[in-house]
Amino acid sequence: MAEFYSDRQNDDRCVVVHPRLRRDTAEAARSGEAQLDEAVGLVRAIDLTIAHAEVIPVPTVKRGTFFGEGVVERLLAVIEDVWHGGAENSGEHPVIVVVNAALSPVQQRNLEKAWNCKVIDRTGLILEIFGERARTSEGRLQVELAALIYQRSRLVRSWTHLERQRGGAGFMGGPGEAQIETDRRLINDRITRLRRRLKDVRRTRDLHRRARRRVPYPIIALVGYTNAGKSTLFNHLTSATVAARDQLFATLDPTMRALDLPSGRKVILSDTVGFISDLPHELVEAFHATLEEVIEADIVAHVRDISHPETEQQKQDVGAVLRDMDLDEAVADNLIEVLNKIDLASPDDLAPLANQVVRKNKAAVLISAKTGAGCDTLLKLFDERLGASRQTHTVSLKPADGAALSWLYDHGEVLEREDTESDVRLRVRLEPADAARFTSPDFLPGPSPSTHGRRLRPSLDD
Repeated sequence: MAEFYSDRQNDDRCVVVHPRLRRDTAEAARSGEAQLDEAVGLVRAIDLTIAHAEVIPVPTVKRGTFFGEGVVERLLAVIEDVWHGGAENSGEHPVIVVVNAALSPVQQRNLEKAWNCKVIDRTGLILEIFGERARTSEGRLQVELAALIYQRSRLVRSWTHLERQRGGAGFMGGPGEAQIETDRRLINDRITRLRRRLKDVRRTRDLHRRARRRVPYPIIALVGYTNAGKSTLFNHLTSATVAARDQLFATLDPTMRALDLPSGRKVILSDTVGFISDLPHELVEAFHATLEEVIEADIVAHVRDISHPETEQQKQDVGAVLRDMDLDEAVADNLIEVLNKIDLASPDDLAPLANQVVRKNKAAVLISAKTGAGCDTLLKLFDERLGASRQTHTVSLKPADGAALSWLYDHGEVLEREDTESDVRLRVRLEPADAARFTSPDFLPGPSPSTHGRRLRPSLDD
C-alpha cells in the first residue's frame, strides 16, 4: 500500500496553517479558527506534535506557491525555529507543514523547496489518517485506491530524483523521464487491479443485501460528521465495542449489529465512516461501495453534534457528501435527525432546541449517546417509523401450526390472541412484504402448506 510518511519519526513536529480565502463564499459561513481547530484535530489523529498553528488570510492564491512571497518567507522563519527546537531547547526535530487546503502538485513541490521540509495538504492528511485506521481488507483496498489516485498526479513531486535527465535527441527523454513513465504505468496498473477487486467487493455486498432482503430485517444506518458520536451511540444501543474516542475518524470500517426495538422487532444497525468538509473526491470514489449501504437502509439516522459551534455547517457538509454520491434523494424520505451530545450543551441552548424538535415536520430527537438520555425515545421513533407501513390482519391457525405461529411472533406485532380447541386466532400487524411471504404456499413451515395462502385475511377493523 502507498505510504506517504513511512519515515515519520515519533519526535516529528508539525506546523499547521489554515489559509483563509476571502473570496471563497462557501468558506465564509465557517470561522477560520474553527477550521484551524479541525485541522489540528486531524493532525493529532496521527500522533504528531503541534508546534505552531495559525490562520493566514489569503486574498489571492498564487499559482506557484499558493501563498504570497512574504508569507512564505515568514513561515520559513517559523519552521526553522521549530526545526531547532526553539530558544529553550537544543537539537533538531523533523518538521512537517500541513496546509489545510488542496494544493496542486506544483504548489506542494515549490513549498517543500522553499521551506526545506515535507508539506502535506488537506487531502494527503486525510488519506494518511485513513491509511493508519483502516483495518478490514475492504477498507485497506479503498484507502490504497484513493492514495494511488492522489499520488499518480504527484510523481514529479514525490520522486524529485527522477527529474534529472541527460542529453538525448529531441524525441528521446532522459533516464529520469523513462523512470517516471514506468512508475506512472505501474500505478495505473495497480489502480486497475484495485478497482477490479473493489468491483468484486461491491458484487459481494449486493449478494449480502439480497440475503438480508430474504430474511428480511430492516436496516438503520448511522451517518454524520466525524466525531459526532455515531460509534458511541452504536455501542450504547447494541452493546458493541466499536472504538469510540473523542477523535476525528476514530472509526473507519463499517460495522453492523442486531438491535431489538421496544416492540420486539429486530433490526440491523449499521455504523458508517464519518464525513468531513472538503472530503477528498478520491475517498468519495473509493468508499462508494461501502456507503451504498446507506441507499439500502430503511432509516438513515443523521447523528449531529449539537454542542459544536458550527453544527449547522457540519450538517450542510454531510448533505454535500451525500449529494456528491447521488444519495441525497435516496435518503430524503427516511431521514431522522439525531441531535447528540445534549450533555455538553448549556440549558439555555437546550430549551430552544427542544421547541424546534416539537415544531419540526421531520423526525428529530434529542439524545446523549454518552449518558443514554433520550435513547429510549430514539428507539421508539425507529419503531414508529418502521411500523408506519404495517397493516393489521386477522389470522386463524391450527393449534399444530406452531412454526407458523412462531414466525408471526418473530416478524410481526401480535395485538390480540384467542386460543380455542379448534384454532388460534390472532390480530397481528405485518409489513406488506411479510404478509405476502406468509400467504405464499411455498414459504411457511408447518403442516398443510397448501392451505397457508387462505389463512391470512385483512381484519374488518383495519
